[in-house]
Amino acid sequence: MNNKKYKPYPVMNFKERTWPDKVITKAPIWCSVDLRDGNQALDIPMNIDQKIRFFELLIEIGLKEIEVGFPSASAVEYDFMRKLIEEDRIPDDVTIQVLTQAREHLIKKTFESLEGVKKGIVHIYNSTSTLQRNVVFRMSKNEITALAVNAARMVMELKEKNNLPYGIQYTPESFTGTEMDYALEICEAVIDVVSPNPENKLIVNLPATVEMSTPNIYADQIEWFCKNIKKRESIIISIHSHNDRGSSLAASEFAVMAGAERVEGTLFGNGERTGNLDLITMALNLFSQGVDPELDFSDIDKISRIYSECVRMDIHPRHPYAGELVYSAFSGSHQDAINKGMAARIKSKNSLWEVPYLPVDPGDVGRTYRSIIRINSQSGKGGVAYVMEKEFGFELPVAMRSEFGRIIQKIADEKGKELSPEDIRNAFEENYLKINSPYRLNDVKISMDAGGKTLIEANINVNSEKIEIKGEGNGPIDAFAAAIKALEDANFTLKTYDEHAIGKGSDSTAVAYISLEIPGGRSFFGAGLDPNTSIASIKALLSALNRSCRK
Repeated sequence: MNNKKYKPYPVMNFKERTWPDKVITKAPIWCSVDLRDGNQALDIPMNIDQKIRFFELLIEIGLKEIEVGFPSASAVEYDFMRKLIEEDRIPDDVTIQVLTQAREHLIKKTFESLEGVKKGIVHIYNSTSTLQRNVVFRMSKNEITALAVNAARMVMELKEKNNLPYGIQYTPESFTGTEMDYALEICEAVIDVVSPNPENKLIVNLPATVEMSTPNIYADQIEWFCKNIKKRESIIISIHSHNDRGSSLAASEFAVMAGAERVEGTLFGNGERTGNLDLITMALNLFSQGVDPELDFSDIDKISRIYSECVRMDIHPRHPYAGELVYSAFSGSHQDAINKGMAARIKSKNSLWEVPYLPVDPGDVGRTYRSIIRINSQSGKGGVAYVMEKEFGFELPVAMRSEFGRIIQKIADEKGKELSPEDIRNAFEENYLKINSPYRLNDVKISMDAGGKTLIEANINVNSEKIEIKGEGNGPIDAFAAAIKALEDANFTLKTYDEHAIGKGSDSTAVAYISLEIPGGRSFFGAGLDPNTSIASIKALLSALNRSCRK
């Protein structure tokens, strides 16, 4: 790896920058370029049916400007454009954008494809960078400017000749590889031809066609351009950032802070090389700051599914907001914090979303709470307790969570994989509710004498032998414990008791949790489930005794 053959991107000498102190308070104008930029980056481009399906998805999300392709480039692109128009598939409030190179026959073909469209933007471009001028085109600045001016003139002639209500967009491709003074010069030459006004603005799109610098430099370039371009009130500054350095999102957010009003991008950042700006991430970043993105991602799984089916690419499980695992916590400390945060929010009835490790409410993008905490060998007691409560209604006592957490961790270690909620419920049943040896309850009668003492008469199995026992105490648990101790001369101390209902009304079931301590100081928890609270408590006591016997 020879780093000496690379040189650093030059920093702008721009002391008047103000963008670092700005805050984005409203959504920019969004423009999807999925059907052009995203499509041309696929090893197998979308066919017309896939394009239609993808177009309908973009409409459903709420995109109002959609670049549908390069209709002069191929029959598929042209036919797709005509199908949208002739089958009246374009809503009245949606503007269709089409791209064309600055060449006369391509521009004419592009206008033919637009015939009958209600709202359109003709997007012309040519590359302006030093490298492209010198290596690819071998043309001077004047010659490159002449290409742009001639293209703008042809578009204006066709537009005015046919009285067409089309907007115009000009892009100096490879803007970030172009000298800033020349980028300004060529854009102003196009402005002179188009003669925009505040009612009919020209879109000037300033792309990082190849991401070449840190995001702050791109922001400097955008702010400098905004401050120096003539007829600023008649210009919409648009940006189009690529992700070669992995910074397209930051670059786009900084650029909007610097004055850009319009943002081009794609769903999930699909595009040439490392891709484009991801519209989903930028929009939901705004959403997480309390800004309405004016786009609807409330069913992110549906969007992901249609995207994958159309472009034949999977979504990375760690993709921001949309990935399968982005709302999932496996780490014990993270699970504990999320569990406590969710509980605190419910208790406080705070309308604001403030939960550790979750920047947005998964429910806002259509995710279920089931996926938030997932259990593997890295998980802790908090995560296990969360799953037991949210999935099955068991509110494990705090002291019991460590014990059951160790059981689950051991199972996850042995299996070497994530455990499902059903796996965790099954483990709880096997280790607490279904542990019936050596003691098992067959029948019990509970009564009270004249002095207020509780009397117990029970039939139990002890090592498969049926035995009748009796006891008395201050309550069912105390009386049953006395009966067991008299039978076996057992030595244990009841430590804690908790109970609650699962369900409501006649369908509710009582669950009881008891911990006892045996000589030597070891404690064991047990759990019992029954419609009758007293019987659930007795079952919990036997569960704890049976667990202590196993040890």
